Amino acid sequence: MPRTVRDNKLDSRTARAGLRTSGAPYYRGIDQGLHIGYRKGKSGGRWVMRWYAGKGGYKVETLGTADDVADADGVAVLSFSQAQAMAREKRVALDRAAKGLPTAGGPYTVRACLHEYLRYLESERKSAKDAQARIDALILPTLGDIVCSRLKKDDITRWLRELATTPPRVRTKEGAAQQHRTLDPDDADQQRKRRNSANRTLSVLRAALNRAWHDGKIASDDPWRRVEPFKEANAARVRYLTIDESRRLINASQGEFRDLVRAALTTGCRFGELAALEVRDLNSDVGTLHIRTSKSGKDRHVVLNDEGIALFTRLAAGRIGTELMLRKADGARWGQNHQNKPMAVACERANIDPPANFHCLRHTWASLSVMAGAPLLVVARNLGHVDTKMVEKHYGHLSDSYIAEAIRAAGPRFGVPEDPSVVPMAAGRIA
Repeated sequence: MPRTVRDNKLDSRTARAGLRTSGAPYYRGIDQGLHIGYRKGKSGGRWVMRWYAGKGGYKVETLGTADDVADADGVAVLSFSQAQAMAREKRVALDRAAKGLPTAGGPYTVRACLHEYLRYLESERKSAKDAQARIDALILPTLGDIVCSRLKKDDITRWLRELATTPPRVRTKEGAAQQHRTLDPDDADQQRKRRNSANRTLSVLRAALNRAWHDGKIASDDPWRRVEPFKEANAARVRYLTIDESRRLINASQGEFRDLVRAALTTGCRFGELAALEVRDLNSDVGTLHIRTSKSGKDRHVVLNDEGIALFTRLAAGRIGTELMLRKADGARWGQNHQNKPMAVACERANIDPPANFHCLRHTWASLSVMAGAPLLVVARNLGHVDTKMVEKHYGHLSDSYIAEAIRAAGPRFGVPEDPSVVPMAAGRIA
């Protein structure tokens, strides 16, 4: 990461105010053959860059207005550090152009920024599938070719609003025009889901831009920092099955899918985590499952209750450690979306309406555990969350119900009868 050079004459507007007005800039070297200059005028100054262009000698180019009067925005008005970042970016582009290299590799575009972010996710063993899908389908077509230094708040805001009003995409044959579901403009919940999806895509864009900004590749984070996501779009609306519905679903599931459903209901694990389980991941001595790779890229140990221990002990009995714990009828691995069709069939047979998706089984384990009195931190750890934030968001209200029931059952009682002659007044009644 390029270091930000400090200079006690140029760092702040207060320091620059003490400089004399002059036609020649005050220069400070920041890299070999690259200088930042400050040209002071009567009503403020401007930043310039001076760089060595080989046989052509030094060249000078204006970068923008210094933040002597107005606050820096990273685009038109620059602080000293922002001017340095912009100068380095421009120098790379100018050097590439001078060498005849493609211009696509010069200016640092949103596309280049996002591709670097995806490589970072992969290097850190973090899941990049969702980010890749959102980047390719929802970000690049609109913002991909914009140079990061020219990206404006209005660009991002306009894009975000368009995302929120576009109907959800559906799977479409390769080469055909993208198909969409019907979006009811009067359905408040559909609108909320679209705003929530737009917010999640904005989070991917922000994460990529923030990483590039911290690395000194973008002069300012102001354009996306000031974009406000849709409020109350991600209100927790968790669907979970009751104990009776869960039993009906298990009984309605057939063959190897029945074991997969029971595994999800007794662990709260994601479908992909269950599909990757190997026989050796069961530690029968302590009653845990080792999830080697999770959505966050970190491993964890899931604690099983007696029913879970019995299930996985049966599944692992007499098998080689490297075998898949849960397999399809033909012995193959459960692949992406392989769970959808048997889940729909099982819900129909079990008379579960509306039908639940497979991820609902994770919510079911968490919801029922919280209602049974499991502390939120314990539930969070078993689910693979680093803290209780997500659990409180989705299941905190269920914990409140448990607390209320526990107090009503265990709160002190003093055996003092109420006076039978006192008749309570109806609410809102005025004497």
